[in-house]
Amino acid sequence: MGPIIDWVFSQYQDTSTHLIVLEMVGVFFGFLSVWYSMRENILVFPTGIISTGIFVYILIIFGLLGDMMINAYYFAMSVYGWYVWTRKVDEEHFIPITRTSPKENSWSALLFIGTVVFVVIVYLVFNKLDHWTAYVDTFTTAIFFVGMWLMARKKLENWIYWIIGDIISIPLYWYKGLIFTSFQYFLFTIIAVLGYLAWKKSLNKSPRMLLK
Repeated sequence: MGPIIDWVFSQYQDTSTHLIVLEMVGVFFGFLSVWYSMRENILVFPTGIISTGIFVYILIIFGLLGDMMINAYYFAMSVYGWYVWTRKVDEEHFIPITRTSPKENSWSALLFIGTVVFVVIVYLVFNKLDHWTAYVDTFTTAIFFVGMWLMARKKLENWIYWIIGDIISIPLYWYKGLIFTSFQYFLFTIIAVLGYLAWKKSLNKSPRMLLK
């Protein structure tokens, strides 16, 4: 394991120590957030807010504008999701997991297209659309925007978007030298698959508690 560990940390030789520590803290809380989401636990939102706040700072420094914006968006959607998840359908039960409706699928498509256009404009304004990673970043940003919106609304299909985006993000962050973040997305992929299966079992069932 020694050579592997040495190789991983060699990728950070030009990175400030505080950024390395922040990345690991962000990865930890990001992992917790996805884990709580899989368990339909309301703690998905506070842990997600901490992680996204850290990554907004890190991603600005590394120039991944699309992912920086998506983390800022996650922050806002976490507040919205917190509100939606705590709504009750009666005195004892909270809003259930459901499938997306045809109308929501249409909104998802519009959100995806709108996000792509917006991110491309931002890259052009900052003259950053000069590398293949920018195009991949634009695509994954749009995928994650839709996934987060559906997750906040407790839609089963949110996990499909997470799985696709996570798989693409693994090599992207590895290439960028953010090894811990790349590993995080590998774990995210596994949890997203488990999350889809867990949510499918709870489909249309209104929970009585949100701390599990």
